[in-house]
Amino acid sequence: MKSNTITDSIKFNSRRMLLAGMAISLLAGGALTARAAEADSRDDNNPWGVGAGAEWMMDFPKFNPLLNQAGVKWIRFWYEWQGTQPKQGEWKWEVTDKIVADAKTNDLHVVGIWHYFAPWTSADGGTRKGPVKDMQFWKDYVAGSVERYKADVKYWEVWNEFNGSFYQGSQGTQRAKEYADLVVAAYDTAKKIDPNVKIGLSVANFDVNFLDEAIKAGAGGHFDFICVHPYENLGAVADGGEVGYLSLTGNLREMLKANKQDVNTPLWITEIGAYAPIKPDPKGDAKQADMLAKAYILSIVQGFQRIFWFEARGPAYGKGTDLSLIRADWSLRPSYDALKTMTTVLGAEPKYLGWLDIGKGGYGFAFKGKTGDVLAAWALPDKENKTTFSADVKLVDLAGKETPLAAGKELTLTNSPVLITGLPADLTTQAQANLDKPYPWGGDYAKATQVTCLLGATNREDGLKQADQKTTVVVNDLTETWRRTDISNPALNGEGNYVYFRVDPLFVPFGTKNLEITVVARRLAPDKQAGTSLTYESTKGYVGVPEGWWTIPEGDGWHEHTWKVSDANFVGQWGWNFRLHAIGTPNDFLIKEVRVRKAQ
Repeated sequence: MKSNTITDSIKFNSRRMLLAGMAISLLAGGALTARAAEADSRDDNNPWGVGAGAEWMMDFPKFNPLLNQAGVKWIRFWYEWQGTQPKQGEWKWEVTDKIVADAKTNDLHVVGIWHYFAPWTSADGGTRKGPVKDMQFWKDYVAGSVERYKADVKYWEVWNEFNGSFYQGSQGTQRAKEYADLVVAAYDTAKKIDPNVKIGLSVANFDVNFLDEAIKAGAGGHFDFICVHPYENLGAVADGGEVGYLSLTGNLREMLKANKQDVNTPLWITEIGAYAPIKPDPKGDAKQADMLAKAYILSIVQGFQRIFWFEARGPAYGKGTDLSLIRADWSLRPSYDALKTMTTVLGAEPKYLGWLDIGKGGYGFAFKGKTGDVLAAWALPDKENKTTFSADVKLVDLAGKETPLAAGKELTLTNSPVLITGLPADLTTQAQANLDKPYPWGGDYAKATQVTCLLGATNREDGLKQADQKTTVVVNDLTETWRRTDISNPALNGEGNYVYFRVDPLFVPFGTKNLEITVVARRLAPDKQAGTSLTYESTKGYVGVPEGWWTIPEGDGWHEHTWKVSDANFVGQWGWNFRLHAIGTPNDFLIKEVRVRKAQ
């Protein structure tokens, strides 16, 4: 960071505003959207969405009414290209007609997806491999869809997770170019038919790299909104990763700015979810409900316009779990109740007011709710935060149960979110005053030159957090504790080979490339060889360091090793920024400290 005080101040405050989704221009954009929505029955400012996968998509006549009852207003699902155009010149609209009609009956807006190939258009006669044989085929598909549904469907995503396994073909920048070509063709074709139609870029995970590459490959200026699927980032929230999650919109807007695109482009989450056991399970069901509440709250807070939980009713993805709100037997999960509770208490168009530090460390986010000011609050995992209120309030748990709390009576927050209604005016004022201030939970690392993590029974984290601590084991000495790898533990399914880390997002905003990563380690057994390499998040995705393997010197002393990287891109695509990669080490090793330094 440059030493110019004025420049530093501008950059810091801009970054914080981006992280919190507070940019004034974004709010102005929301107001413009509101005015436009008044004249467009296909649109509104409601953020509550749910998606449906292909496997059980045709259950929509049964789950759409349930979503409507839960306060959901947006549904994301669509028939594949091969289903609507099995042959060139042959159109079958029966299914999509029913999808649109049933959504209207249940007061739901449909988000369409142009996805996968009709076999007669693909490179191999399947539905995934590109490039498309003739771009005119794709244009005809887009034109047919927009022309038929322009009165009902305003928003269309281009493909589903093109950067992932749902597209097979070229890799790297060529894959991005093939996606950009589809985006440009879709945008130009759709806008000729309906100038008000909106076209979205869409990626698997939180793949800022792919979006950056696609824009550079020609998609720039040919999209109206951006869609991400940050499953792994939500998973990190379960491990206390709220601050990292709150950086998502900031990194996206920094990427847009770097590419000279509109930084106020609407940002959506069109898939996010957390697993729950197939059969009723109090602990597993409660955890999913907690994660759902945090997903919507943390996303709305930072400026995501719409959030779609995946999914309504879904299949099992293995190991006896799935992501859905509704079980296979049509019983409703606690996550469904949590969603209904939030839409009821926060209202159809919740307005974020600002944050509160509850009991010095607890998360608090104030909203203008349906009937008054509401505080959504919780504590970090394995922590409790206590607070009192100057007036009587009501506590609403995620099941919708209300409990009165008298003025002055102590409230103990846990890691499960609670909604507090009747928020006293002094706290609303305080939250509003905090709106553009740095969050208190992660620290101010915008001007720091180094962040550290000292590993032990209780890690001492200063801008650097060990993620997923269960992959390591605490080792006790007479005066100190450290952590070691756990490579031979079968219960970890190979994860004991990795030690994961997340860096505070203010320390490594989008565009920070030159870093030095240092580990202080020693062999567990002085006479047995051990070592590690480093995998980090780069501008090309997750890669290994060029220098490769570090063999830890023999003996019982501590040793330092530093890797230098010049293409870092720590946006947290999979919820972590770098890891020690110990596959190949014959023995475990102890880790005392890890540091990340900005290279000069």
